[in-house]
Amino acid sequence: MFGPVRKSVLSCFAEHFAAKSRPVSEQVMVLQNIGTSVLVSPNQLPELHQLLVEAAKLLNTEAPDLYIRQNPVPNAYTLAINGKKPFIVIHTSLVELLTRKELQAVLAHELGHLKCDHGVWLTFANILTMGAYTVPGFGMVAGFLEEQLYRWLRAAELTCDRAALLVVQDPKVVISVLMKLAGGCPSLADQLNVDAFLEQARSYDKAASNPVGWYIRNAQTRELSHPLPVMRAREIDEWSRSQEYKTVTQKMLQLGLNRL
Repeated sequence: MFGPVRKSVLSCFAEHFAAKSRPVSEQVMVLQNIGTSVLVSPNQLPELHQLLVEAAKLLNTEAPDLYIRQNPVPNAYTLAINGKKPFIVIHTSLVELLTRKELQAVLAHELGHLKCDHGVWLTFANILTMGAYTVPGFGMVAGFLEEQLYRWLRAAELTCDRAALLVVQDPKVVISVLMKLAGGCPSLADQLNVDAFLEQARSYDKAASNPVGWYIRNAQTRELSHPLPVMRAREIDEWSRSQEYKTVTQKMLQLGLNRL
């Protein structure tokens, strides 16, 4: 999505600052997860472990470690640690919010980051949020890099939504996850309507179709690491009906990467 020169500049800064901060920050993250979370395994939360293994098999990638962490904010994220096995972290509140199928969609989304080798860029994003502006000489270019990085991050999230769809093979499951993250809670889950959420997404597109709406939408999203949930829902709905999706699923069948 970037031109050759711009991508080269971004790659240079990403690799330089990720490497500079790596020894201490990665050790902090590793110890924090081991010390404050529960590591999922065949004999520890085996149902979640099986969801992860199945998703990894369908995406033809190695299953990373999976940690469950007590946290009231629904979230999941992936960390690729240099020289160590990558791991996924899922908050307990997200587990409570989602069905098992929806939870597998989240796991597949996180596996998509690993499958697409997003690790360096995600590390770079973490560096920015952890105070990269304090690094000597970085402040002058940080604004430019941050805007480009956020654009890349938003595109990466859409790519990983597609990975989720390839695993669960039902766009409504993926869209339901996005809907619940936007405004769901366990007590209202059975009343949420995916079709109504898609209609909401279409109304957002209509409201943003004029020049003023276009400007407001860009201002609203330009500093977000994730696209708006309604936009992600619309994108995955459209891709689920595309020839590209049909071609990819057919290739998965040919390779034996299909659900039993």
